[in-house]
Amino acid sequence: MTNPLKREAPASGQAEKSSMWVLLGLSLTMLLSSLGTSIANVALPTFAKAFSASFQDVQWVVLAYLLAVTALIVSVGRLGDIVGRRRLMLTGVALFTVASVLCGVATELWFLIGARVAQGLGAAAMMALTMAFVGEAVPKEKTGRAMGLLGTMSAVGTALGPTLGGVIISGLGWRAIFILNLPLGVAAFLLAYRFLPADQSGAGSRRGFNVAGSLLLVLTLTAYALSMTLGRGHFGALNLLLLCSAAVGLGLFVVAQKSVAAPLIQLSIFRSPVLSTGFATSALVTTVVMATLVVGPFYLARALGLDPARVGLVMSVGPVVAALSGVPAGHLVDRFGAYRMSLSGLIAMALGSALLPLLPARLGIPGYVAPLVVITAGYALFQAANNTAVMASIRADQRGVVSGVLNLSRNLGLVTGASVMGAVFTLGSGAANVSIAGPAAVAAGMRMTFVVGAFLMLVAIAIALFGRSRSQRQAAQVQ
Repeated sequence: MTNPLKREAPASGQAEKSSMWVLLGLSLTMLLSSLGTSIANVALPTFAKAFSASFQDVQWVVLAYLLAVTALIVSVGRLGDIVGRRRLMLTGVALFTVASVLCGVATELWFLIGARVAQGLGAAAMMALTMAFVGEAVPKEKTGRAMGLLGTMSAVGTALGPTLGGVIISGLGWRAIFILNLPLGVAAFLLAYRFLPADQSGAGSRRGFNVAGSLLLVLTLTAYALSMTLGRGHFGALNLLLLCSAAVGLGLFVVAQKSVAAPLIQLSIFRSPVLSTGFATSALVTTVVMATLVVGPFYLARALGLDPARVGLVMSVGPVVAALSGVPAGHLVDRFGAYRMSLSGLIAMALGSALLPLLPARLGIPGYVAPLVVITAGYALFQAANNTAVMASIRADQRGVVSGVLNLSRNLGLVTGASVMGAVFTLGSGAANVSIAGPAAVAAGMRMTFVVGAFLMLVAIAIALFGRSRSQRQAAQVQ
């Protein structure tokens, strides 16, 4: 029986049209899952009022989603390699959409938090498998452009969330930020059902899925994410205990993966300079990007004296630049190569981070916006190049799990950036409560944050150069 989704020899125009629809569907799933990471943050005060709950309680609306995605993204990526990526993607989109509706109709805080966990599980499948499909559905010579588009959707979704959430809540109420996902989720499901490549005939067996390793990794990542997020920037005994637990869990996971026939992650992939460099630099880059989202609103409001509307306007520069630069960045990757463009993106981010402590004090808003544009454009270029390099260097049967690890490194960067860079900001300001600190203290905190950010980008550049050197040495040895 002929599969309508796989034609024998499609004409080039028909194949190109099909890949366009595939990319549209994948872009929508990436946008939805990334929006889910940040759109609820701005609603925390509203949740506290609506449910008569403390801030410590309502923050779990955000943490539940972040923890579910971070803890499960590698496991669902591996599961997609085994049972079939298309069926798991469809399941993930359906779960995300249904859970979004449940979030929107929640009448109790515990129900909302539970629905956010389910939403995060669906998002984990969407994030883990989106990039894996590029290798199957997009011609090799257009991989960079496809990765640039997906990187754009990821950056826009994460950065646009607070601004879009604020607008929707002020006009339609907090429930609308979740109900909005219903029509978009249905569209993403229909596009995926119609255009994603069919699973291979051998897919469907769960044999080879390392359940024990998956559970151990989930517990380890949950402990790390909680250590970085609990306490709102105050690192106490509980945070230290969770961080130590995560370190022990990571050690046990590595040992366990070496002793099983079908490991969750083939640890040998980290011997590849391309993959190990790509994972490490991705975590560092998203740590700095998250700093702009955490520190930016405080600096604009407290140091530059902007009202909420103008703060939102300035913060929207990041999503706009990401939207405009993602696809051109992909073209540059296809033309000049992933390594050159990845290094160029890192250098741009280092330059922007170095300028942020200097220019705003002298030039005001333009002095803040200009470095932000450089950082965001550099991030878009890095994302397109790094994702292309990593996904092009692996076997087809590893695309799901490697895509999951790559997205995991991004999420760990976001979690670490929100916590560690937020703590650096507080330390630099010298204020016990930065939300009521004076303009000079907030400006000092911002300067220290992006001095650290510039240093992290220099570390990322050093890692990229070292990884390139390792790749060249390995190639010479093979020859």
